[in-house]
Amino acid sequence: MERARDILGVTRDWLGFVDSGWPEGDPLPPLPEGCFGLIDVEVGAERLVKLIREFRPHVLTTYDENGGYPHPDHIMCHKISVEAFHAAGDPARYPDAGSPGSRSSSTTPTATAGPRPSRCTRRCSRTGWSRRGPSGWPTGRSAPTGTRVTTKVPCSDWFGVRDPGAARARDADRPRRLVLLDPARDPEAETRPTEDFELVVSHVASQTPEDDLFAGIIDPA
Repeated sequence: MERARDILGVTRDWLGFVDSGWPEGDPLPPLPEGCFGLIDVEVGAERLVKLIREFRPHVLTTYDENGGYPHPDHIMCHKISVEAFHAAGDPARYPDAGSPGSRSSSTTPTATAGPRPSRCTRRCSRTGWSRRGPSGWPTGRSAPTGTRVTTKVPCSDWFGVRDPGAARARDADRPRRLVLLDPARDPEAETRPTEDFELVVSHVASQTPEDDLFAGIIDPA
């Protein structure tokens, strides 16, 4: 993960939770005690609220309500992101997680968006993989018709950094997944050159469809 971070040139903050893993079996076994997928939403949200109040982002992106595919950590990420998004600018919420600042400089992000449709679903569909994961778990839903996609960000120029670079570094111990990340086998730059999002909440004037997650923000600096 550190190598992937360095390749992307970003910073990273850990909230301190434990991966839930991918449950396998029929019936599915319970998630391991203390994992991220079982935390109280308010416990997780408080740590994210603290980070939002410190970093003051303009935009918050997260998974959709299904987690892109129903990994328990993805779904929990959606839940705490939504909670933190609405709470970060309210001084009455999570008072021990830092100050939200004045109303004019509220730390509530201006917008929240989620990737849609799931990239995993698109990849599995193209390579002939089943859309169902271990023990029949669905790995994603069919790509939506587009009515919920509001934002298409052109980013094919960076696929070579994301896939064989950062993603390969993150998934170095998962060789089956690396096949999907081989640019020689993936025509995505031609067939799907954008990352697609749904704008869910916005506190600035913006028109959809849009091609920029920061659309409507006058002075991002």
